[in-house]
Amino acid sequence: MSLAAHPHVFPFSVAPLDAPAHGRTRILIVDDEAPVRNMLRMILEAKGYDCRTAENAAAARKELEAQSCELMLCDINMPGESGLELTRFVLATYPDTAAIMVTAIGDPMVAESMMTAGVYDYIIKPMDRNGILISVANALRRRELEIANRSYRRDLERMVDDRTESLQRSMEKLEGAMEGIVSAIALTVETRDPYTAGHQRRVADLAVAIAVEAGMGSDQVEALRMAAIIHDLGKISVPAEILSKPSRLTANEFNLIKEHPQVGYDILKDIDFPWPVARIVYQHHEKMDGSGYPLGLMGDHLLPASRVLTVADVVEAMASHRPYRPGLGIAKALEEIESQAGRLYDPDAAQACLRLFRHRGFVLE
Repeated sequence: MSLAAHPHVFPFSVAPLDAPAHGRTRILIVDDEAPVRNMLRMILEAKGYDCRTAENAAAARKELEAQSCELMLCDINMPGESGLELTRFVLATYPDTAAIMVTAIGDPMVAESMMTAGVYDYIIKPMDRNGILISVANALRRRELEIANRSYRRDLERMVDDRTESLQRSMEKLEGAMEGIVSAIALTVETRDPYTAGHQRRVADLAVAIAVEAGMGSDQVEALRMAAIIHDLGKISVPAEILSKPSRLTANEFNLIKEHPQVGYDILKDIDFPWPVARIVYQHHEKMDGSGYPLGLMGDHLLPASRVLTVADVVEAMASHRPYRPGLGIAKALEEIESQAGRLYDPDAAQACLRLFRHRGFVLE
């Protein structure tokens, strides 16, 4: 009697007994009793299956090495290697082979151990012809479904991998285009202000180094780098003669210069950057105590990236030459940062900057 007739043990649909012949599906019958092997072979070959037999596990392994099969019917209790051990090996080595166990023991625990091993069904001796055919038909149908499912999953994984790779390439192209646009903007600013040529790039390099030293995350560091490269974009609204004036600026001229964070923000705010680039640019002249411009923001109202940018901008500006004065040198710039840390400048950004120059050997290019 086959347990395929009991839904609580083998919950698969039952194939009609008058189904057409199955072509030359290969089945390996493994049993140490010749009468059992012969009976199974006779029943299955009458339905058109291509059957081979083996009297033990060793012979079964040789048969499988010579030619794989779609289904193996295997006795549990055999001399030497047991049928369950053989089945575990076959299912692991030949994943497209299905297995049905043949046993004289109707023990639910034995059934559970076989199902756990991946066996589709088991047939209890003495065997019933109809039960054998039903069990074999269901096992082969389930095998086909599982093979199709594995193929579908492989195709789906390949499709996902292909689309992920395509998306990655698209993202890289977009990032490259965005980088090129930002660099072009930076160069546009610098062509109008030859005395500060390279200023934005040097500030960006220093700002990134400070951010890394301070332990900021990679996403914040990238946002800071992008903003720093174009932080003086708003200066395109300032007349070139003011930018290159060789003497001190008048109050009105300086007020005009102070508008450049607002202008930069207005230009950038509608660009869909993946980071708050416009706000970082907007705040790069703000101070921790609210004495900066253009909004007079203070403390926690300032983005962490803009606080770092402020420190980097001050250090580079003080250390470098300007049309109206020679460079003051890096030592003087660091004194300013150290003395005003916590009041004008974020203390963490200030300390990270000081460590860079005094202990890490950082040098402004």
